[in-house]
Amino acid sequence: MKIDCITLREIRMPLVHPFETSFGRTTSRRILLVEVENGGATGWGEVTAGERPFYNEEWVDSAWLILRDFVAPQVLHKKVDSAMDVARLTGHIRGHRMACGGLEAACWDLEARQLRLPLWEHIGGLLTEIDCGVSIGIQGSVAELLSLIERELAAGYQRIKMKIRPGWDVDVVRQVRERFPDIRLMVDANSAYLLADAAHLGRLDEFELMMIEQPLAHDDIIDHARLQSQLATPICLDECIRSARQAEHAIEMKACGIINIKLGRVGGFSEALLVHNVARAHGIPVWCGGMLESGIGRAHNIALSTLENFTLPGDVSASKRYWERDIIDPPVEVTSRGTIKIGSRPGIGYDIDLNYIDSITARKEELT
Repeated sequence: MKIDCITLREIRMPLVHPFETSFGRTTSRRILLVEVENGGATGWGEVTAGERPFYNEEWVDSAWLILRDFVAPQVLHKKVDSAMDVARLTGHIRGHRMACGGLEAACWDLEARQLRLPLWEHIGGLLTEIDCGVSIGIQGSVAELLSLIERELAAGYQRIKMKIRPGWDVDVVRQVRERFPDIRLMVDANSAYLLADAAHLGRLDEFELMMIEQPLAHDDIIDHARLQSQLATPICLDECIRSARQAEHAIEMKACGIINIKLGRVGGFSEALLVHNVARAHGIPVWCGGMLESGIGRAHNIALSTLENFTLPGDVSASKRYWERDIIDPPVEVTSRGTIKIGSRPGIGYDIDLNYIDSITARKEELT
């Protein structure tokens, strides 16, 4: 494989509904797309960085500069045996995994298309239908939250994840559990708490949650291990797991019982496969987290979720939950039983709506 051209595009997409976490409120997305070309074939990836450096240190503008000035010069016209080797070309770049991962994902899509294989099969996926959950942001009132959960359950989703923060946690979860006593329920704190809050977080044990996701600092494993020893509810690590090595350390320290794998956070498929394999070897289940992706990023998440250890419903939901119109055709759809059926078309398995992408593009740059 040799990349002849890399095209960066920033598109603007308004969300159907605002999405609020402990980081803040998001009403629209600036999304960075990466297109790679070789021999007339193209592959597409998405950089999952947000508009602000709140989830991690990356954001859309930093990713654009890293891709243009540092990643592209290392990848263009360099011959590699496979997409698995692309990460090696940029391995000396410290951090910026989302920027590197967006380009690496595009290379995997390109290679799968050239081999006439669906991407999920190319990465070693086994599942032909994946279970889906939804992530629900902080709402204006508990009544709004309960109504939204009821609507998502009626749509068939198999798991509800609700965002929490200090002041919107135990009492709110109690009301959700009282209204929906049997649903698969988890909470996501996005690093909003301290180890000193252990007793307060322990009050969540009574609600039989699937997991508490990343309650403590985004770069911490040690305090998560201390917290996990005090909780009956499994901790799921997200932000602090950026590599297979960190996953192994967290498991050895008993800092978690579950790991969320986000493709961008770990830098692409090559590292995601390693994280998956480490977790599987230790009997730790994984699931695929979301970053308010467009259809391109969502299609990559679907492929990732077909690996055998993705045994818990992920944040991979229908396009219409986020967008009036998605940039892929057909849009991602979820069955009435809360699953996505996996197709057999080459690459990510969806057509790219290039005319629509062009109409919402804020900037574009071709790197040759």
